[in-house]
Amino acid sequence: MCAIFGIIGEYEDKKARFALSKLLHRGSDFCGIVEREGLFFAHQRLSITELSSQANQPFVYEKIAISFNGEIYNYKELKAELRESFDFKTQGEVEVILAAYLRWGIEFAKHLRGMFAIAILDDSTLYLFRDRLGKKPIFYMNTHSFVFASEIKALVPFLDSVEMDEDALLSYLSFLAPTPPFTFFKNIKKLGAGEYLCLKDGKVSIQKYFDLLDARPNLICDRDEALFRLDEALDEAVKIRLSSDVPMASLLSGGIDSAAINAYALKGGIQLQTYTIGYKEFGKYDERANAKESARLLGVKNRDIEISQQEFLDSSEAVFDALDEPLNDPASIPLYLLFKEIKKDGYKVVLSGEGSDELFLGYRQYFEYIDIEMLKKLKNKNWLSGYFHSNFSMNREWERYKRVFDGSLLFRTSGENFTDLQKNVSMRRNIRDNESLKYINSYRERFERSSHKDETIWYSYIDLHLFQAEHYLAKLDRISMAHTIEARTPFLDHNLVSLIFSIDPKLRYEDGITKSLLKSLLAPYVDSKILSRKKKGFSNPFMEYLVLSKEIELINEVNEQTGLFKKEVLEDHIQKAKNGAFKQHIWGLYVLSCWIKKYLL
Repeated sequence: MCAIFGIIGEYEDKKARFALSKLLHRGSDFCGIVEREGLFFAHQRLSITELSSQANQPFVYEKIAISFNGEIYNYKELKAELRESFDFKTQGEVEVILAAYLRWGIEFAKHLRGMFAIAILDDSTLYLFRDRLGKKPIFYMNTHSFVFASEIKALVPFLDSVEMDEDALLSYLSFLAPTPPFTFFKNIKKLGAGEYLCLKDGKVSIQKYFDLLDARPNLICDRDEALFRLDEALDEAVKIRLSSDVPMASLLSGGIDSAAINAYALKGGIQLQTYTIGYKEFGKYDERANAKESARLLGVKNRDIEISQQEFLDSSEAVFDALDEPLNDPASIPLYLLFKEIKKDGYKVVLSGEGSDELFLGYRQYFEYIDIEMLKKLKNKNWLSGYFHSNFSMNREWERYKRVFDGSLLFRTSGENFTDLQKNVSMRRNIRDNESLKYINSYRERFERSSHKDETIWYSYIDLHLFQAEHYLAKLDRISMAHTIEARTPFLDHNLVSLIFSIDPKLRYEDGITKSLLKSLLAPYVDSKILSRKKKGFSNPFMEYLVLSKEIELINEVNEQTGLFKKEVLEDHIQKAKNGAFKQHIWGLYVLSCWIKKYLL
């Protein structure tokens, strides 16, 4: 787990080194640089496996240089396969990546199992690869020179000026995070999950090398067979992520995702130290009691971390700096404080349960969408369509029924926040209905061209690409790496995910129970008290903190200077948030206001 950074073209040595220093938190064990005229190719290393200097990067072989961030869990198997065609000199992963590239060319990434951002400079051609599910980030800009990095903060020094990207703003308001390729910094872009970039002769091209929809649908239609295969796949996904030469820990909430990871770790003979967070002033958000019981039932050690309102507020600036750009997830601050304590205890690797809800239909709203989809079969719905168009409501249920009756795409990620009509009402600009579809059209087109026809596969597909990769995983990467900790996510093993995409989708939802398959799978390993708990999520008292501290007033202050939103509508949104509604909307506007104040005002 590290940072990659590079410049192809002219550069100032002092500025290049200053930009690279912005990534020190991602890996302080070693800094390597390959430097010559027109090239600055660098790496910040965090040693997790193979702690010797042989694994230092960039790794240079003849005319090839490689800088790699992540973990390749099958590198030993690949090394054995490639030994006949390559004379290995080291024990690390990066030389295996080199050998795989020499054997298979740009197809090498399809042979890797893990999370990665990889830069390969082959003579004068540069390749950048982002892993299949978007766990590791790559940002780039192509202005005076081509510059790439693991985080935006290392690219900002190369901007002539900071301007806000309009597509990033609008997609952020819609989907909680900017959608690829956009970032809030105009001229700085990001690769999407499963994509690679090629820079050759000054020209940039981007291709997709992996798509979950390539998994053949309905290969497994028997529930018992599905459970047997899932048990094998999850067991292996956890097992391969327990390999480390440094201490490991795990997050533990009161839910079943973290319980599952710890149960499978115990099945493999490993007991992980677990961590839980709680809130000093607001017990209704606290999961410590449930987590304590889960730890007892599982047989693992648990440490709970309590945070206060002041700690939350005092840490917000550091969190927003770590994220670089607006990300609408108030849980990022408690997570930051939790990882701070985990680092103090000496852990460098943490297992986390991201992806389970999207794969096993763990959100109740998935089932609400399944019901509403049935209304498409109504033959006479013109009157209903007209009625909904004539009676606008800010209520999200209104939006869902309006869509199904006018024939537009119903589900647009679990993270959909401001709808287009809500934006039109709120902003001082005209936003057309369905305008935000342009940010997800390429995903929808791939789904409609695929062999998958069940809409719940679409739910999982778009959520894995946007709600997970650009929202939850972006948060997890930046927050964990701010403390030089590697976060591993077994549920997002690409073999496990592809397996789920090949199971008859009805097995996930036909009984109307959230995470039905996962709960059945875990029954032999996890106590029924854990499996039957009502889902709580990583909730926290962020709105209470904003209101009590009066930090919420920043939204109006910034809006007075920018004029982005209509004053009276914005004030109405804030008042509703104080009363418990539109809380996610207002947190998103608060984070946006902080970024605008820092970079634009």
